[in-house]
Amino acid sequence: MSDIQLSIQHLTKKFGETTILDDISFDVHQGEVIVIVGPSGSGKSTLLRCINALEEIQGGDVLLDNVSYLKDTRSLPEYRERIGMVFQSYDLFPHLTVLDNILLAPVKVQKRARSEVTQEAKELLERVGLLDKADSYPRELSGGQKQRVAIVRSLCMHPEILLFDEVTAALDPEMVREVLDVILNLASQGRTMLIVTHEMSFARAIADRVLFLDGGHILEDSDPESFFTKPQTERGQKFLSTFTFEARKKGE
Repeated sequence: MSDIQLSIQHLTKKFGETTILDDISFDVHQGEVIVIVGPSGSGKSTLLRCINALEEIQGGDVLLDNVSYLKDTRSLPEYRERIGMVFQSYDLFPHLTVLDNILLAPVKVQKRARSEVTQEAKELLERVGLLDKADSYPRELSGGQKQRVAIVRSLCMHPEILLFDEVTAALDPEMVREVLDVILNLASQGRTMLIVTHEMSFARAIADRVLFLDGGHILEDSDPESFFTKPQTERGQKFLSTFTFEARKKGE
């Protein structure tokens, strides 16, 4: 299809003799939200890091708009600007205010006017309910607030694709909702996103497609309704039954 924005082709990633990702292939269409699920250690986060060129790969290729970034490593900084990534650890600089954390990369790396980026940053902070925290320091924020700042920081770089790696994993349960609401809003704007998460209800609500990874392989690639109601593999059924059991326990 002509709207393929990102193409992962036979991607292989190894750590030493251990294969983490084994011949992974799939396409991402413009405006599509793909949620990647699977057990711990299945290669989900490593896949995102390979897509964003944070990990060296041992085979295959990643094409953005049908161009391989691997063929010219000098283009990697530009490539990483086009594909933004939000980590579960926030990675905010503790000695900078919220606003200065957001301004740093657009001003220093992209050489954009500080006044222009400041206006955009404040508009985005207001959108996520944090404008009043612009002059605060990370230590003064809750986990959910830090994660929302990290999302705004990524958006200010104007990425074409957003990668989210377990962005709620380090949060207390009551803080999870505020971060997920921000991501749901981004999806409603038609942004292209790849999301690794263990929040199954969120995955079902936001995904256009679900990829189920296990053992470094994509075992299922389907629409969310099909995956969550009738997974095609025994491994997928077993994986989802774990969350069904947890839900029952909570209801007791």
